[in-house]
Amino acid sequence: MKIFAAGDIHGDTRLAKELAEKADKANADLVVLCGDLTYGEQSLENIIGPFVAKKKKVLIIPGNHETVATADFLAELYGIKNIHGISVRYKDVGIFGCGGANIGLFQLDEEEIFNLLKQGFEKINYLKKKIMVTHVHPKGTKMEKFTEIFPGSEGVRKAIEKFQPDIALCSHVHEAEGIEEKIGKTKVINVGRKGKIIEI
Repeated sequence: MKIFAAGDIHGDTRLAKELAEKADKANADLVVLCGDLTYGEQSLENIIGPFVAKKKKVLIIPGNHETVATADFLAELYGIKNIHGISVRYKDVGIFGCGGANIGLFQLDEEEIFNLLKQGFEKINYLKKKIMVTHVHPKGTKMEKFTEIFPGSEGVRKAIEKFQPDIALCSHVHEAEGIEEKIGKTKVINVGRKGKIIEI
């Protein structure tokens, strides 16, 4: 199974088109967008459309630049899935997520972040492979060293340590794009604006 994951599109329609081309070229089974699809709730047009036009299955979560309602609206409009607080099964892989961040327009406290991830995880914990999707990065990682503005999330860190997903995808810190590190057995990847191909 091949996943193409990216984040922080921020309403950039040209970037969305480029990413959709990359996903298509890579023959990705699934596209995962890790939040900040818009810029402050503005510019919703042509962000999801390019992926749908390439007949891709798409999962999204909101970032700290849009609300859950906006992500739900986009999901409904394009017939895709917002996995904020829920999970999906694709083949024998379970994918669960929590959007928003511990700062910004759509702010969650750490307990809420953890509980939303727990809620999603519990539905797919019987599956062999698990992927966790968040916008914000976990606390105590290299990614934090790239920013003084965006603190890592304790809730995300706790969820990784407790649920031990195989892979945790995030974005949020643009400067940490592409960084991969391990927390226990979990590979944490900041997918960034260029996107990443992940093979399961």
